[in-house]
Amino acid sequence: MKKKINKKTEQCGEQREMILMTLPGVIFTIIFAYLPMFGIILAFKNFNPNLGILHSKWTGFENFRFFFESNDFARLMRNTVGYSLWFLFIDNFTAIILAILFYNVTSRGKLKYYQTTAILPSFMSIVLISYVVYIFLNPASGVINNILQHMGMSKISWYSEPKYWPFILTVVEIWKGIGMNCLLYYAVMVGIDETLFQAAELDGAGKIQQIIHIIIPGISALVCLNLIRGVGGLIGGDFGLFYQVPRNIGVLYPSTDVINTYVFRALQTGNNFGRTAAVGLFSSVTGVILILITNGIVKKIDEEKSMF
Repeated sequence: MKKKINKKTEQCGEQREMILMTLPGVIFTIIFAYLPMFGIILAFKNFNPNLGILHSKWTGFENFRFFFESNDFARLMRNTVGYSLWFLFIDNFTAIILAILFYNVTSRGKLKYYQTTAILPSFMSIVLISYVVYIFLNPASGVINNILQHMGMSKISWYSEPKYWPFILTVVEIWKGIGMNCLLYYAVMVGIDETLFQAAELDGAGKIQQIIHIIIPGISALVCLNLIRGVGGLIGGDFGLFYQVPRNIGVLYPSTDVINTYVFRALQTGNNFGRTAAVGLFSSVTGVILILITNGIVKKIDEEKSMF
């Protein structure tokens, strides 16, 4: 028993530096993520700024009921969950395809160029990206409309036609995120034992068979991790993508409005803090539940690939 205790003490001593390095992050998280959680009680109150949070009247689940029964609920859930599921699939699919292409590039110089080009949009502000999109979609002088005009076709008023925006948002989502996602998969692929590929070649396996039987199983743990993380964000949505890129134009709400943009607009009005907090709390709690369920399913299938 004493030997076990001494071993644990030695391990803690060896990891002391690593533990100290995590302290700033832990303190930062506690101050800015956990302490403000006191504010969730707003979701159960009819907030009055003159009375403050503690003395405002309790309303129970009235704020939640208002949201669930509102005319916006169906649209918000459809857009939020629909886009999240679609982006979860298309982001990982395109990143895996690009990572496989990078893995088969033999020239180191070309590989660095391709990777830099792919990852550059990930470091761009969403505001800048929205202006890049506007350059292409400007109704009067946009690049795409100029091309259409030269081809003898009519210009399209992109910012007043909701039907085009699922495709536009998908293209922007892939463009801005594929580089970073791709590098994660590429890093895992590089770590796969090369002797597996050599053995497969000796057995007569082609590139497609190597991808199916070696690369896909090799990156499956990362796929599961991204799946668990992605499912946790189903009830949310990328605020910048859905607010900045469509320029918060009301006529596009049927295709671009998600829970995060709805909450932001409600906060701008300044008189629905309780209802806004209720929507945010619903989104957060649902996300945690989805993560636990998805992680549990993955854990039952393969415990080593679960998050916790």
